[in-house]
Amino acid sequence: MEKTEFVASSSDIGTRLDTFLAESCEELTRSAIQKLIESGNATVNEKPVSKNYKLRENDRIALNIPDPEPSAATPENIPLSIVYEDDDLLVVDKPKNMVVHPAPGNQTGTLVNALLYHCGDSLSGINGVLRPGIVHRIDKDTSGLLIVAKNDFSHRLLAEQIKEHSFTRKYKAVVYGNLKNDEGTINAPIGRHPVDRKKMTVTEKNSRNAVTHYKVLERLNGFTFVELTLETGRTHQIRVHMSHIGHPVAGDPVYGPKKVITSLGGQCLHAYYISFVHPGTGETLTLSSELPEYFTKFLDSIR
Repeated sequence: MEKTEFVASSSDIGTRLDTFLAESCEELTRSAIQKLIESGNATVNEKPVSKNYKLRENDRIALNIPDPEPSAATPENIPLSIVYEDDDLLVVDKPKNMVVHPAPGNQTGTLVNALLYHCGDSLSGINGVLRPGIVHRIDKDTSGLLIVAKNDFSHRLLAEQIKEHSFTRKYKAVVYGNLKNDEGTINAPIGRHPVDRKKMTVTEKNSRNAVTHYKVLERLNGFTFVELTLETGRTHQIRVHMSHIGHPVAGDPVYGPKKVITSLGGQCLHAYYISFVHPGTGETLTLSSELPEYFTKFLDSIR
């Protein structure tokens, strides 16, 4: 059992407890935080409270993180494209249409199932039984680089870099329309959609700050090929932000136009570059991934 303690400042007044803890402990998912609160592992001023408790200045918050349970997912011999691996971590080039972790409707065939087979017991347990080793996430229909921690020490140091924005993540995408500027920044908070709970949206209510930088790589016929750099890592961030400025990602069935480009099988979005300080060696590790075939074919078709 690990115990972490915080004191709420004046800037935290009115912030929900689960939101505060999710921002303070980026190695934990928001759903994991909520489960810890509901199970009595989070207290405010030494008393259990609900996840929607609104913080007051000088509130003393304590979070107990139980030791990880044995994995509930099943190891499966699924081929992995491994870009880098050592005793502390590995970096996988995830294909499009591969779910990262088991969930209702996707209990098998996920990246986690493949990792359990490849790594055995050598995965961090910070995010619980269904997300061993997963430090950050990319959507099912997004391809590209994903870092996996093999131990809790590496997981915490990597998550800390993400929280401090020193972990660089760059994507390439094709978006609808012709962006006005060659480069720019989208600074717009993201939260759960008030009606469709499966979607995210730009909103001031119960949201978290979100910043995406974009740069035009090539202007095409009705589309723009762009590079996107994440400063924060909110759920569906790139897809929500690009849709928000009127340039949704091509093929996106959720945030794009109703007439979806079905041949893409999802959004044309690839996590092609990551750079971070290796938790074991202290050296900067920079890795990149070539554009997959579905992406290059689509680019060729609209050039």
